[in-house]
Amino acid sequence: MMLHTEKEEDGVPLMTRDEEKQKKILRQQLSLKEADSRGPISAFHHESKKLWHIAGPAIFTAISQYSMGALTQTFAGQIGELELAAVSMENSVIAGLAFGVMLGMGSALETLCGQAFGAGKHKMLGIYMQRSWVILLGTACLLTPLYTYSSFILQYCGTTKEISDAAGKFALWMMPQLFAYAFHFPIQKFLQSQGKVLVMAWVSAAVLVLHTGLSWLLMLRLGYGLAGAAVMLNISWWLIVILQLVYIIYTKSDGAWSGLSWLAFADLWGFVKLSVASAVMLCLELWYLMMLVVIVGVLPNPLIPVDAVSICMNLQGWDAMIAIGFNAAISVRVSNELGAGNYRQAKISVTVVSITSVAIGFLVFLLVLATRDTFPLLFTSSEAVAKETTRISIVLAFTVLLNSLQPVLSGVAIGAGWQSLVAYINIACYYLVGLPAGIILGFTYDYGVMGVWGGMVGGICLQTAILIAVTALTNWKKEAAEAESRVRQWGGSAADE
Repeated sequence: MMLHTEKEEDGVPLMTRDEEKQKKILRQQLSLKEADSRGPISAFHHESKKLWHIAGPAIFTAISQYSMGALTQTFAGQIGELELAAVSMENSVIAGLAFGVMLGMGSALETLCGQAFGAGKHKMLGIYMQRSWVILLGTACLLTPLYTYSSFILQYCGTTKEISDAAGKFALWMMPQLFAYAFHFPIQKFLQSQGKVLVMAWVSAAVLVLHTGLSWLLMLRLGYGLAGAAVMLNISWWLIVILQLVYIIYTKSDGAWSGLSWLAFADLWGFVKLSVASAVMLCLELWYLMMLVVIVGVLPNPLIPVDAVSICMNLQGWDAMIAIGFNAAISVRVSNELGAGNYRQAKISVTVVSITSVAIGFLVFLLVLATRDTFPLLFTSSEAVAKETTRISIVLAFTVLLNSLQPVLSGVAIGAGWQSLVAYINIACYYLVGLPAGIILGFTYDYGVMGVWGGMVGGICLQTAILIAVTALTNWKKEAAEAESRVRQWGGSAADE
């Protein structure tokens, strides 16, 4: 019987499909034998090295990119309370909504690129990234009314007219950032899936230094205020996109990038459905705490509570970048190992990242409690805002502790392709339990900010507990088989190139 051979390259036949399958089985057997030969401590250390190789630069990248918006918000706080509220509302609500949608749509690549890379189908990665560009650019166009009518939307949600008008004006200036997201997130997932995280870290660090100096100059020194903030944020995000894209085109990304292709427009509808499932899962998570700022804006005399919560969300956001770095690392580790069929190593990866992330979260929990009287002064010159921030910092401490594990478990879900399941869990825990509980405690029982935030933390507790149970009961051998099927399903014509 004739064996099917891949296309020839320079006249040399490539490996037959049967030979490729046999080599993959051999690699799996060697991997399992190697894993069995290690003791628990050795296995933990071995996986930790692989994890930190990705997580370290990923955390640094996430912190650098988040710090651009956070530092802009800090500079705005030095200008005045209204400016701080305007930037906070735009960052937390308008840009936050868009960020959630775009990141979620792009996160389909974490599953597909990671598993394809693990399976050795490197050429598929560039096609996947281009398909994601097409989909995210269309999504960005659909999201432009969110920026255009942001003032009306915020007022409809109950925010005061003064804050809504200021935030709406700033949102219009920030529209170029939306289209930078459309290119950035697919590029990010493309590089992460190959473990090329150091280049992302260097690019983000260089842009952050430039952003910090020029933002201070434009906003405070030259007095351009929010206009200067918008100019620098837009320039900084587009600069990140351009520099990373130059790197990909110049290096060819070890064969993962072979130029623009019409295959980017193939299987778009199926790709859209997978992207939407990823977006729903992540948006329900990202928007949950962002809604806290909106709900607090409905309280009587909201300016000081909004500023206090914004400062806490700013700090929580920096801490969340650590968890997001681990989220990226575990999604890469799980998807790569499942794509290669190494299901036992995938299970070990989940255990190692969970222990590591929770340990770091506990240290941050203690740090917040120890500095609750002093850290607010770094963000505001208002004594009233600083006092309110100190009062609610206890809830912030428990939030950062819970959020040390929850994003990691979501990363496991992305790596394994469980986005739809986690979306249902998020709806139930966040929006049927946590959010109603927060509204009842905050408004009906008059606990204010503490009640709203405390109820929402309860939803996070429930969601985390369920994800722990789901992960613990997972049949990882079955997940590896499904990953192999997924690579074949989404490979399309690219798989044969």
